[in-house]
Amino acid sequence: MSFDIAQFLGPEGPVARRLQGYEPRRQQIEMALAIEEAMDSRGRLMVEAGTGVGKSFAYLLPAIKRLIEHDERVIVATNTISLQEQLMEKDIPLLRAVAPGEFTAVLVKGRGNYLSLRRLQLAYERQDRLLPDDQARHALEQIVSWAHTTRDGTLATLPMLSRPEVWDFVQSDSHNCMGRRCPTYDKCFYQAARRRMENGDLLICNHALFFADLALRMQGASLLPPYDHVILDEAHGVEDAASDHFGFSMSESRVRFLLRLLYRRTGGQGFLSSLRLKDQSTKAIEEAIHLVLKADEACGRLFEDLATWMAEHPQGGGRISEPGIVENALSPAMKALGEALTLLRKRAAREPDEYELNSYAQRAMDIASETVILIDQQAPDSVYWMEQSEGGASSRRSRPRLLMRCAPIEVGPILASQLFSGGKSVILTSATLAAGNSDFSHAKSRLGCADARTLHLGSPFDYARQVRLIVDRTLPEPNDPSFMEELTPRILHYVRETGGGAFVLFTSYSLLRAVADRLKPVLSAEGFPVLVHGADGPRSQMLEQFRSDERSVLLGTASFWQGVDVRGRALRNVIITRLPFDVPDRPLIKARLERIEERGGNPFLEDQVPRAVIRFKQGFGRLIRSGTDTGQVVVLDPRIRTKPYGRIFLAALPDGIVIEEVTVNQRVTDIRAGRESSRGEPDFAHEP
Repeated sequence: MSFDIAQFLGPEGPVARRLQGYEPRRQQIEMALAIEEAMDSRGRLMVEAGTGVGKSFAYLLPAIKRLIEHDERVIVATNTISLQEQLMEKDIPLLRAVAPGEFTAVLVKGRGNYLSLRRLQLAYERQDRLLPDDQARHALEQIVSWAHTTRDGTLATLPMLSRPEVWDFVQSDSHNCMGRRCPTYDKCFYQAARRRMENGDLLICNHALFFADLALRMQGASLLPPYDHVILDEAHGVEDAASDHFGFSMSESRVRFLLRLLYRRTGGQGFLSSLRLKDQSTKAIEEAIHLVLKADEACGRLFEDLATWMAEHPQGGGRISEPGIVENALSPAMKALGEALTLLRKRAAREPDEYELNSYAQRAMDIASETVILIDQQAPDSVYWMEQSEGGASSRRSRPRLLMRCAPIEVGPILASQLFSGGKSVILTSATLAAGNSDFSHAKSRLGCADARTLHLGSPFDYARQVRLIVDRTLPEPNDPSFMEELTPRILHYVRETGGGAFVLFTSYSLLRAVADRLKPVLSAEGFPVLVHGADGPRSQMLEQFRSDERSVLLGTASFWQGVDVRGRALRNVIITRLPFDVPDRPLIKARLERIEERGGNPFLEDQVPRAVIRFKQGFGRLIRSGTDTGQVVVLDPRIRTKPYGRIFLAALPDGIVIEEVTVNQRVTDIRAGRESSRGEPDFAHEP
């Protein structure tokens, strides 16, 4: 039975009848019809749809129509868990109730998210020899208790563990899966999820899983079943997600984590301590333990040498421009360990241990081969660099924990051949894809889809009524030494103006911390709760606290510019401290700019400005999340008016916004002197 999408989304359609307060939106219908056409023709389509358009209904409805009428499979990949939850718990159930046909929708997660009941039993039986301390054993007890009640066996429903690393002993893993030979196969959470996925019509996953699957398909394997159409929502994150999965990384933490699973020098616990062989011999196990200790020493030497090299070459931002900068003793050590574990597998007394050894051996071999790729620079057309990984300093000599990385300089050619030329329809959508209102050239170039059709749809919100845009030109430019001194009083003034309810967005942690040190004591003394990114807990916790008090002030960096939805009066003030340009000396950014320059292009206008404009739109978009939200956006970077490229930023904002331009210093609080000083009344110049 066919159905008309425009009628479905119209004022008298099934959606309007089902959803109380539903208002048809011209932009939503236009987007849905464009996606329907792209699916019919197996084409490529980019859609920028402003906040409030209702993107999810606009792509779900043509997807559902396609799978009902043509028995095809559609993948929807998102960048955030919150959007996946919205699709699965709210949008899809509503559309299923009104669709003229049946379909199955499945949320697909990576295998490591699932509990293995067999491995849980194994870990429980061997916990004294396997786990290093009482805290780890308590974490295992937490998992055992949860396993009796969980319905899906996924991490999403597991309470926070006292020792999260214990999950590694009990998670589902392809390398130690016994398949139908497993005694818990009929109760296996992952196999049940796999069957649902194989039978699913509409599969919802995240970008990471989608691009991990795409990378595997290049090697002849896959995670996802065959599909006919893919919709990439939150598509502004596609380039970064693809870059992560088409590259390689290696950290000291990853190596040591595996080695400590096998054997801990202190206490002697680990998998090898619990292993028993058929002939009761211990010599081969002792030799494997010796190889673990040798690999641990090689790991320490490698990362010590890398830290020394990095300290001696501080000017490159961690970029490694030539292969073989240090001796790689780690790869042969891990290869020898992997081979020893493979031999032990054949002698294991218990069948489950054969699979455990297979998994550990494969992980050791992966570390060996990936370290060679990184040290010898074997990945073509890639940039290599080191960065400090999360977790602070290593316990060894208090040096920083390092992460070696490489990534393709450009993912466009890979996506062009692996995603856009496979006979599938590919739809990319976001509220921020175009650098200007309808300029998709940057996205098309970076993502390798030059022939994609594009559609720009503005928001149905009344921005002229809902938003006050203030451009404060009275500060010096950000590279001026006095910028930070002047910035703090301005932020304080605008926070007071709205009585809090403010996001203050920064482009670097260093500037955020410097301002927070000055700002927090003053605001706290005045009764404004101040939340500082990186100091006051995870993002979700900060947002919960922010929403709970209308006077809250949140200071955030990159992750708060996008993917954050705070509706109503809780957020009524967004303060943008600097235009969000990438740091040009970051290795991957620098390599991309060099590539454009090699082709005779203008890196600043072709790449740096478009990226900054898109991020600026994302920051601006935090304020208005519904038709009733109101508030102000304050830009404290004068370059938006003093530099020629500033016009591009302003032109990218929704139509109808009135700019209030501050051209002389306002009354501000001079927190350095602890007094209020008047420098003249503000002079607002209005511009439509």
